[in-house]
Amino acid sequence: MHRPAPPHASSATEGRGHRSLQLIELGEQLGFDSTWVRHRHLQYGISSPIAVLAAASQRTRHIELGTAVIPLGWENPLRLAEDLATVDILSGGRLNPGVSVGPPMHYDRVRRSLYPDTAEAEDFSYTRVRRLLDLVRGEPASDVEGSEGFEQFSRRVQPHSPGLAARMWYGAGSLSSARWAGEQGMNLLTSSVVKAEESTDFAEIQLSHIRTFRAHHPDGERARVSQGLVVIPTDTATPTQRARYEEYAHQRTPRTASPQGPARMMFAPDLAGPSELIAERLLDNVAFREVDEVAFALPFTFTPADYAQILTDMATRLGPVLGWHPSR
Repeated sequence: MHRPAPPHASSATEGRGHRSLQLIELGEQLGFDSTWVRHRHLQYGISSPIAVLAAASQRTRHIELGTAVIPLGWENPLRLAEDLATVDILSGGRLNPGVSVGPPMHYDRVRRSLYPDTAEAEDFSYTRVRRLLDLVRGEPASDVEGSEGFEQFSRRVQPHSPGLAARMWYGAGSLSSARWAGEQGMNLLTSSVVKAEESTDFAEIQLSHIRTFRAHHPDGERARVSQGLVVIPTDTATPTQRARYEEYAHQRTPRTASPQGPARMMFAPDLAGPSELIAERLLDNVAFREVDEVAFALPFTFTPADYAQILTDMATRLGPVLGWHPSR
């Protein structure tokens, strides 16, 4: 069971990174297998998860560290490959980079700052992921190699972390992206927001993505898939916390009933309540029954005490009901 992604602060003046590090440390203490950090640009969230995970790598020893996901439209693949390899080595091989493609959000408004000279020429397709994968795998980034005076040069990205390529994930929200990720031999992060292409039942959509991905992956049924869901156990919550969680889920429920917008996006229902009830609903979920890993996302707007209660209930109540136990 994956440790949920740390939350974002709701105020620009709050210590987002520091609070996230505290939650990651708590996740390791509770025995979660992994922690995943969301990525947000020009919002009150974590804009540089790789920097946060570099710090986390020095405060933890066992828990895997992931990004869910880095939007590559904001990134230079070569520079990102260097950062990913550096953090992977710092962490002792615990980094799980998740990425996605597409134009940056609000691109028309940010393009002058992000790509002032090349905005029209930037390629936001899968090609950007392939460039990153090639560089992470050690393909040449330059034709300069050897000594020039006192300087030594390498043709490939340095440092090089040999095991990192096998831990690259793609965040897919459509059948075509799930198929593409499988064909590239990546791991799959199934999104909690998906396109309604073959069904309007969220679990069925996720299931079709999982099966399509594995059907086109070299490892077949053994290919790694992590299911993304918002889950809020309330076992040890106070009455005030429980009411806040239920109101949060209630406000978000209408968007889960039917496809939203021109792109026909479907949102996963939030699961809030006692662990026994959540477990029943998860075990009825056809996509959940298909995977061995799940990433429970934490809502953005709760307090540190809320997150501590939710994580503790996940590790000590919900996990064991689902057959999961702390790895340490």
